[in-house]
Amino acid sequence: MFTMAKPLAVVAVAWLAVYPFPAHACFAEGLAAFDGGDFKGAFRAWRPLAEAGDAEAQIALAELYRYGQGVVANYTQAFIWYRRAAESGHPVAQLNLGEIYLKGQGVARDPVAAYVWLSRAAGQGRVWAEARRRALLHELTAVQLAEAEAWLDERP
Repeated sequence: MFTMAKPLAVVAVAWLAVYPFPAHACFAEGLAAFDGGDFKGAFRAWRPLAEAGDAEAQIALAELYRYGQGVVANYTQAFIWYRRAAESGHPVAQLNLGEIYLKGQGVARDPVAAYVWLSRAAGQGRVWAEARRRALLHELTAVQLAEAEAWLDERP
């Protein structure tokens, strides 16, 4: 006798395996905590996701560290989390990492690295990153610009 229960169970299991609902639910919990002013609760919700490679959670943790919300302000930790998300290709993290390199927050000031990360974000349509990158051009020497362009060519 054919029953629909078995095929439906297989479809449900397959759907749950590919749909990232639990991670998004945890991120949403962190967002609700953040919006309610419970920055420590947001940190607790987002940290496991960030450690598992979720770029949105990595950026969220970076922001908490950058502005001292729920944790002691720590530019070095902000830099680490932005970098992880930026390396995965997230344009907001790339833009923020460029700003951090430009200002020397949590890392030595490095206009070449700033230009590279701002260029990557600009390449993904981030208008602010393009404006910042263009402004930075006036600060770079020809040697620094060549170094940045070589870096962009070598690691897209």
